[in-house]
Amino acid sequence: MPSLRPITRDLPSSPTVAELIRHGATAFDRAGLAYGHGTGNAVDEAAALVFHALDLDHQDAESAYGRHPDPADVTRVLDLLAERIERRVPAAYLMGRMWFAGLEFEVDERVIVPRSPFAELAVARFEPWLEPGRVGRVLDIGTGSGCIAVACAFAFPQARVDAIDISADALAVAARNVAKHGVGDRVRLLQGDCFDPVAGERYDLIVANPPYVSDEEMAALPLEYLHEPELALRAGSDGLAVVRRIIAGAQAHLAQDGVLIVEVGDSEARVNEAFPRLPFVWLEFEQGGGGVFLLRRRDFLN
Repeated sequence: MPSLRPITRDLPSSPTVAELIRHGATAFDRAGLAYGHGTGNAVDEAAALVFHALDLDHQDAESAYGRHPDPADVTRVLDLLAERIERRVPAAYLMGRMWFAGLEFEVDERVIVPRSPFAELAVARFEPWLEPGRVGRVLDIGTGSGCIAVACAFAFPQARVDAIDISADALAVAARNVAKHGVGDRVRLLQGDCFDPVAGERYDLIVANPPYVSDEEMAALPLEYLHEPELALRAGSDGLAVVRRIIAGAQAHLAQDGVLIVEVGDSEARVNEAFPRLPFVWLEFEQGGGGVFLLRRRDFLN
């Protein structure tokens, strides 16, 4: 049983939801936790866990803050907050779910936690870079939980989506999410490395959130990130091992007016240096995030 001492300090005997969140956030700050798996600070992380433990709806947050949970519910909250501190597990894994592009996905330690700026692109149906009505085929490389593939299926209801991952464990999670959202008739899950399972096929849109963490960066990651599968993070000495394979194979798999969009995180400078002749378009996001480039098929022909 996790120790509650870091959580219960100065906590009222019958705390409100707001007080539980505040005390959880204080304990998280004292413990020096790291964030970045769907939340960016201690308050948001604590709120996510408190609402989950109490089965509260974030849509009703204003009315929920003043409630006094019963003692058994308070104990359940405190246990979950303490587990977050002692095990350094991202909140998404403790909850078993995360939201992406307005959709809820099941997650566990077989897949990385959905947090990509691709969510903003999917909600916008990838406009102005594509005409949504003309997108018939989409390929998602490194699908993990399937969040990007499913979001693309919602963005392009007429399109068929192929989703590839090298990990059978990840594909098992993706299959649950594909079924959960009822898109199994249009989303095909394939096991393999990059383009290997789709030789000879072409797509209007290829998206990828591949591994892009260098060996040096892996050694410096906070403990929270070490709960994620290393296969989905580590990508060689410079972090570009998988990105190179995607760029090398993209032209052969893009339709005539096809678009490739790849997330590379903090590797933007390394990508520009490695491919000085490619005219990368680095996308900007209203909701934060970056390190995502876009290339058109014609860019590979020049």
